[in-house]
Formats: sequence, structure tokens, C-alpha cells
Amino acid sequence: MNILLTSSGRRTYIVEYMKQALNGKGLVHAANSEFSIAMQVADKSVCTPMIFDAGYLDFLLAYCQANQIGAVMSLFDIDLPVLAGAKKRFAEKGIQIVVSDHSVTRICNDKYQTYTFLQENNFNAPFTFIKLNDVRQAIHAESIHYPVIVKPRWGMGSIGIYQADNDKELDIFYAKVKKDIQRSYLKYESTDDHDHCVIVQEKLEGQEFGIDVLNDLDDNFAGLVPKKKIAMRSGETDSAEVIDHAGLAKVGQALAATLKHCGNLDVDCFEKDGKVYVLEMNCRFGGQYPFSHLAGVNYPAAIVSWLRGETPLQDCFSYKVGTRGIKDILPRVLLNPS
Repeated sequence: MNILLTSSGRRTYIVEYMKQALNGKGLVHAANSEFSIAMQVADKSVCTPMIFDAGYLDFLLAYCQANQIGAVMSLFDIDLPVLAGAKKRFAEKGIQIVVSDHSVTRICNDKYQTYTFLQENNFNAPFTFIKLNDVRQAIHAESIHYPVIVKPRWGMGSIGIYQADNDKELDIFYAKVKKDIQRSYLKYESTDDHDHCVIVQEKLEGQEFGIDVLNDLDDNFAGLVPKKKIAMRSGETDSAEVIDHAGLAKVGQALAATLKHCGNLDVDCFEKDGKVYVLEMNCRFGGQYPFSHLAGVNYPAAIVSWLRGETPLQDCFSYKVGTRGIKDILPRVLLNPS
């Protein structure tokens, strides 16, 4: 079986994990809209049209058919709803897209929808607003207090995230985030509601945690890995420790059962006054997964087993509590930069 990883970017480790999982019984193809380092590590690679290009899906389907691709996975949030909408079309050609249903990708990509989903399903979440007047009223009523976090509603990484400490900064940063969105790829999803493409969120003080919530390809719970985040870099987990945490485990299992995502759900959490608050969710391999893998989890191998119609080994979901990891920066010679 050959697997295609779209929007592969810099995630060379996912490429390596998938190659190891296939164990010589298939090739890993990496795709991106421009040359990326993950493409160099893959067995084969291809540059695609931009995700929102009218010919993007046609290109992917033709490439998959020409290269006997059995499964497609994306490593980029913006790609997810586009691929989710094409699952049936690809399945008719014998190609499985490993992605959550379209509604799930929209909940995760839209941070205001994330908030409303969490509220409606009785999860703790920081107060989140899409209207400045509502923020001011909440501050006046002392429901929340400065500082607050201003960021893109459809965002990822560290693009356009600011802390406002007073009314003046709130107005300035709200306007600035709108400009940041229009200057980046975040502008594409933000067209869904340009007037409300910025959110303002209560700032939580406390320890930050993460959870990899691992569902199978039929959206059923398979396992989870709780972590304490030690360091962050550009909005991504840079160092973490795998821990035993009953509160995080309870939240992770509840999310798996309620959201019914496919594959990995990357969850960012805070603990405050003994309660776990869910901050964000990404329904893909996220930046914290390598720490699960270092601790013994082999989720790529589980995915390959499911794709082959097999039952994964239980060891695929086992991990050693106390494993602490840190990401490295490894320079590489470009073999084929064109």
C-alpha cells in the first residue's frame, strides 16, 4: 500500500514514522504546494496546486491513480475540510482519505465553533467572543478580566496572536489581527465570515497540557496520551513529558465519544483550580505527537493496520509515563530543491 501525505511541510518525522510503519511494503509520497523538506525525506514527492485552487482535487486524484495510492492523509488544517468533502469521490476509486467528517473539521478549524461545541457538550473552555462589544460588556461585568488573548478565528501556529492588557490595546490588536489574516494563508478560511474572523479569548493562567486522542478509522476510541507541556515555540509544542493524569484521560475519552473524529485529535488544555479546560483541537497529527511516539506509541503502525483491514497490536497504544522529550533542529542538504 502506498500512502500520500499532503501539505507535508516540515513534518519529516511523520514521513519517517509512516515509512517505518509500512516496513517496505509500500511507499510514502509527500506533497506540498511548493518544495518542502518533508518531500525530500519521502520515497516520492510532488508539488501540487494550492489547496483552494479549482484543480487541486483533480490533481490529487490523478496522482493517486497514477501512483497506486491507497490512502491520503493531510498534515495541515486548511487541507482538512477540502479533503473531507472529497472522501466519497476518492473512495469510489479505491482511495481512502483518512480525515474526519466535514462537520468535524469545521468545528476544529473554527475556534469559535470549537468554543460553542465545548460549551454545548459540557466541557470547560475559556470564555470566547467574536464581537468587541461583547468582550467589553464581559469585562465591565467582571465576568472576565484583562489580559485577554486576541487571535484569528481560523488560525494555526503563532500567526496573529496578541495579548491585550487594556481597552486601547484590545482595539489596536483586534484591527491588527484582521490585517495579519489578510497577509497570510489564513485569509482563505476567514472568507466564511470576514466581519467576525477575529476572536477574543479569556487568558487562562496555569499549567498547559496536551492530549493525543487516538480514534480508529471508524471514529471509535482506541487510546490517548496525556502530556505536560514544558516549552512552546511558534505555537507548537517544543518540549513535553508524557504523564498519568486522570482528569486529562477523562476529557480525552469524552471528546472521542462526543466529537467522533477520525484518526488523531491534537488537544490543547489548561488546568485551573483542579479543572481541565480545553483550549483548541486539531483533527490531524499535531506538533505534540512526536512525544507520544517517543514514549512508545506507534499510531502510524495502527493506521496502516486498519487500512489493511487488520487489528493493530495493543502495543501501538502503550506508552511509558515519565518520558520527556525535546525537539531538535537538523540541517539538511537540499537534494532536489527545484
